[in-house]
Amino acid sequence: MGNLREYIDRIKPNFEAGGKFSALRSVFEGLESFLYVPNNTSKSGVHIHDAIDSKRIMSMAVIALLPALLFGMYNIGYQNALVAGKLAETGFWAMFGYGLIVVLPKIIVSYVVGLAIEFCWAQWKKEEIQEGYLVTGIVIPMIIPANCPLWMLAIACAFAVIIGKEIFGGTGMNIFNPALLTRAFLFFSYPSKMSGDTVWVADRSMLGLGYDLPDGITAATPLGELAQTGNTDSFSLCDAVTGLIPGSIGETSVIAIAIGALILLWAGISSWKVTLSVFIGGAATAWLFHALGMSPLTWYEHLVYGGFCFGAVFMAPDPVTSCRTEKGKYIYGVLIGIVAIVVRVMNPGYPEGMMLAILLMNMFSSTIDHYVVEANIRKRAKRVNTK
Repeated sequence: MGNLREYIDRIKPNFEAGGKFSALRSVFEGLESFLYVPNNTSKSGVHIHDAIDSKRIMSMAVIALLPALLFGMYNIGYQNALVAGKLAETGFWAMFGYGLIVVLPKIIVSYVVGLAIEFCWAQWKKEEIQEGYLVTGIVIPMIIPANCPLWMLAIACAFAVIIGKEIFGGTGMNIFNPALLTRAFLFFSYPSKMSGDTVWVADRSMLGLGYDLPDGITAATPLGELAQTGNTDSFSLCDAVTGLIPGSIGETSVIAIAIGALILLWAGISSWKVTLSVFIGGAATAWLFHALGMSPLTWYEHLVYGGFCFGAVFMAPDPVTSCRTEKGKYIYGVLIGIVAIVVRVMNPGYPEGMMLAILLMNMFSSTIDHYVVEANIRKRAKRVNTK
């Protein structure tokens, strides 16, 4: 590592002002900061220094996502073998290997397209390259079906990065979660590739196993089956918790998501207030609908089916698009949980609901913070006037 540090220091003047590669300064700085902690110090003003920077935060978030991602790879192979009727003769590593082959190109496309746009944008604006896409780039492949075409994913990533992020000023300035914008773009632009019975199982033949899926495969998600038949008899609660059900790549296993949640909370980079509030709001609303006979699912079934857990743990607490005030975090989370269940129950055309709920509350998070701050100001003013 010492030799690498010396090499970087030796070529660095070429990328600084006046150097022959000065036009690529932001690219060089981005690569350098990815490899090493920057040794630059503040020259003026008052600054608060902490032991963790944005790069370390993003790295921990990626680590927290890995359990759900790895299980999702296995589940793709499992669902393929299950539908093909070859589950008993297909081993663990064959299933995982097949899932890896399906998911890896999606991760590569997500990072190549997103980072290429961010690098070009930074060069154009003469700004530093931010680390925000490290997390977004891995989340995007996790919230799409296994059968999503790569060209479609590339278009959606470009839309989310340009329209949903860079146009607002880049990392830390975006109003909406870029990963959810990618999913929303795909959902409304190519609905046949994002919903239905056939998109949740990869339809290529399993590499090295010599069999294809049968024609007319059916693999609806639990919520999709509920919207079509009014029940979820094909799935058990245990399957939903472990994650052996059809669904988006990283959203099926409650256990894997819970492991990621513990990592985020241990590292102190996620707001437990938002996550807990989402579950409280969703559970209360689901219980009410079930008690009124408007939903056949119990409150805990609503929480474990679909992308509810993934959204509550990894999407809703996003520090950029969620509320900043402490009271606001509770309000924001509860409203996400309520809206998600309302969409599920009241509009069968959108059986999931979590994506729309989070994007809607992204829009109102700053408004919630505004009224919380105004309430605090009025309370303090009243306290002063009474003295």
